[in-house]
Amino acid sequence: MDLTLLFLVFFILSCLTCGVMSSGSSSNITSMFTLGDSHIDTGNAVIMAAPVIPVWIDKPPYGETFFGHPSGRFSDGRVIIDFIAEELGLPFLPAFLANSTNVSHGVNFAVGGATAIEVAFFETNGLVSFKLLNNSLDVQLGWFVEQTKPSVCSGSGSEGQDEGLYNKQDCLGKALFFVGELGVNDYNFIWMAGKTEDEVRTYVPKVVDTISMAVERLIKEGAVYIVVPGNPPTGCSPAVLTNRLSPNKTDYDHIGCLRDVNAVARYHNLLLRAAVGGLRGRYPHARIIFADFYDPIVRILENPGHLGFSDDDVLKACCGAGGGAYNWNGSAFCGMPGVAACGDPAAYVSWDGVHYTEATNRYVAEGWLHGPYAYPPILNALQH
Repeated sequence: MDLTLLFLVFFILSCLTCGVMSSGSSSNITSMFTLGDSHIDTGNAVIMAAPVIPVWIDKPPYGETFFGHPSGRFSDGRVIIDFIAEELGLPFLPAFLANSTNVSHGVNFAVGGATAIEVAFFETNGLVSFKLLNNSLDVQLGWFVEQTKPSVCSGSGSEGQDEGLYNKQDCLGKALFFVGELGVNDYNFIWMAGKTEDEVRTYVPKVVDTISMAVERLIKEGAVYIVVPGNPPTGCSPAVLTNRLSPNKTDYDHIGCLRDVNAVARYHNLLLRAAVGGLRGRYPHARIIFADFYDPIVRILENPGHLGFSDDDVLKACCGAGGGAYNWNGSAFCGMPGVAACGDPAAYVSWDGVHYTEATNRYVAEGWLHGPYAYPPILNALQH
């Protein structure tokens, strides 16, 4: 082989090697632990709620797009953290309440309906007229710290555990944490209690402080990489739009979303992003990522056709009843007998009037992983 050809072969092999190393730059993450609500739940709500209240997400057409059957997710397919796990080469996270025997690659503690603030706050202050399931952020944090971390950090509590990865000094250094999305249910309960926008806003600092304290506790427990998602534009939800229907056109923005509900979501995101900045200052060794859940949804709603969604059904639920502008009925939820899904969920933003389709979740996940909807983008943060 002449020298020129030898150099060419070496150059190609070098480039291939560089490409492989670049694509695997995030492979230092060996596990994920997620806390939150129904936007990232992978089965906890079904397990917790089914014994005490009727649930419908364990029935078709939930899960039809990807799994082919209900998977405990509030979607037609994968949720955001599923796409994150796939990008990082990790398996889908088992729901904590499923009592998986292998937690070596992480666990999902998120529960549909969960609040950031402890449930007793809503009950004792008369903000709800019914008993809430005890699944708030502090409960989920306890599940991790008291029940899961000892097993993970012992290096012996999980089948297939690599003890070299998890020592007691740095057992969480290669784990990616999600704290949220949280707050949507807190505000929904307060809205349903008949509070005005100004009144709901007064609760935002308490919600944000609760999330911030959870992040701080995780850092003190040894977490290094933490994603903190903000709130989505709840005022664009078909369920909220139906429940808060207004004859006043000025109550709606240019998309058709409710101004007051979205104003609270933006205020939450403003305070939460500032809180993340404060945590970065106090814990410079940690990589804390603020994930924007608001702008990617608005971007789809403003430009649906450009992003592969239907222009005509942008505020409609794919799986619902009632037709009209939102196709949502509080007496006929997705999963109930006679409630059908649309023919092409990928064309819809909303799956069941409250949660998003797999197509929407994919778009958000890609924006968090690669930018521009995370600060810094997750994959960038994991390279440091």
